[in-house]
Amino acid sequence: MRDLKPPEIRSGFLGRRFRLNPIEFLCQLSKKGDITTFKVANQRVFFLNHPDLVRDVLVTNAHKFIKGRALQKAKKVLGEGLLTSEGSFHLRQRRMMQPAFHRQRINQYAEVMIQYGERFSDRWHEDDVLDIDKEMMRLTLQIVAKTLFNADVEDEADEVGKALTALVETFQYLLLPFVDTLEKLPLPQSHRFRKAKNSLDQLIYRIIQERRESVEDKGDLLSMLLVAQDEEDKSTMTDEQVRDEALTLFLAGHETTANALTFSWYLLSQHPEKEAKLVDELNQVLKGRLPVPEDHQKLRYTEAVLAESMRLYPPAWALGRLAIEDHEISGYKIPRGSLVLVSMYVAHRDERFWQKPNEFIPERWEKISVKEASNKYIYFPFGCGVRRCIGENFAWTEAVLLLATIARKWKLQLDPSQKFAIKPMITLRPKYGMKMRLQKRR
Repeated sequence: MRDLKPPEIRSGFLGRRFRLNPIEFLCQLSKKGDITTFKVANQRVFFLNHPDLVRDVLVTNAHKFIKGRALQKAKKVLGEGLLTSEGSFHLRQRRMMQPAFHRQRINQYAEVMIQYGERFSDRWHEDDVLDIDKEMMRLTLQIVAKTLFNADVEDEADEVGKALTALVETFQYLLLPFVDTLEKLPLPQSHRFRKAKNSLDQLIYRIIQERRESVEDKGDLLSMLLVAQDEEDKSTMTDEQVRDEALTLFLAGHETTANALTFSWYLLSQHPEKEAKLVDELNQVLKGRLPVPEDHQKLRYTEAVLAESMRLYPPAWALGRLAIEDHEISGYKIPRGSLVLVSMYVAHRDERFWQKPNEFIPERWEKISVKEASNKYIYFPFGCGVRRCIGENFAWTEAVLLLATIARKWKLQLDPSQKFAIKPMITLRPKYGMKMRLQKRR
């Protein structure tokens, strides 16, 4: 194995340049080659920016890697949930949870998605200026609670939303060097983190306890988790294991979809000709009525709008993997213990694989399907390989039907005072929020 060193950019003291603006830093690295490197404190990081390299690490040689430092730290929040667990335990949990995401069951969830989207937007008023990012978070939170846990958290949505936002915001704090020492100090970040985690734990454990006491199969994910048995040893999940999976889906199941919808509303507001095309499709397919689950397959342009939104602003903007053994890739040695990064944000804007990569062109998805782009590893907003998001079909269904349900009645215009920039945290969020003015469609 050759010990060649790829091009490197210095990241500053303790990786300061990378931590302050990771996307800009990775974009600079991408110009140096398909394999580049930098250091964050004592951690050697390799950045891979080519579809073949993405496939190599996330699919072909996935067994040589585990989740990266960010998700290792996320165990403080998510425990051994599907997003953070490894090896045989991860495969066991995924097998036990897979039935909840079969297409037939998602079609049942779809009715709830439409119902909540309609009820939620019925509360809006003409000329209101709303924080659409917060509105989408609140809406998708209620949907994931109802469809996956049959829990109505509408009255608690603000409290839960604040706790989830606090967890996401303090997640950057968990990635700081020496955080294990910092956590022991009476710092505001530590206090907010513990308070948010305790709030969510109380909610999740309460839902679990109520369900165990009722002994009722409500046909949702939680019911399945409580009765699911391992194929080999017939064991069931403990309350703690159920909590880890529930909280993982609670967080991942609403945060990413809310961000995808928020950026979609923004892009549509900046491209009135694309919005007009979307509305035309809704008029032709729906003819003034509410969507039904079967409409998802007919709303091709609506889906293209979301696909293009997630190409430009992927909710999960990067993935990290930690090498558990030495690995050679394109002549370079990745030593055991190194961190490997791939970035959806950078890959989705690579001009070698995308024409006019920085422009919002939903029509590009008429020439290539999401599946084809995913198989080429030039588009992977939900990851790829054995760790591909288990809730991908759920997310597509929810985003398409919510966009259709709301856009058929409402036009969202960016408020003139609203600044736009992106904020890469554990997910990609709008940095300054997303204030938009509501107009009813006539």
